[in-house]
Amino acid sequence: CALPISGECPEYMGESTKNNMARQERIEQKLRKELCPALLAVINQSDMHNVPPGSETHFKVVIISEHFEGMTPLDRHRKVNDILKDELSSGIHALSIVPKTPTQWESSGHAIPPSPACMGGNKK
Repeated sequence: CALPISGECPEYMGESTKNNMARQERIEQKLRKELCPALLAVINQSDMHNVPPGSETHFKVVIISEHFEGMTPLDRHRKVNDILKDELSSGIHALSIVPKTPTQWESSGHAIPPSPACMGGNKK
């Protein structure tokens, strides 16, 4: 995805975040708009934790983007956290981020590290 000067992905220009949109959809929209990912998976892992059914509190983001070229792993995480700062301040309890460049994704064999089991709350 070639980026215009504004840094927004062309197919997402002009879209607004709706208040009634599910948190997972807002996360996807914001990351697509800012990072034009070659691959994006936003996985709601709330059901693995001691939260009410239908919760949107625990997420794993797997994002493959050319924007990560030349960035350290910490800077990639900071970038994603900055894009999602509103979501992180309004109800997300946990966010796992797997940010890779397309080259790293190919050389990893498309491997996504497993998430740990829930260790908190009253344990299911």
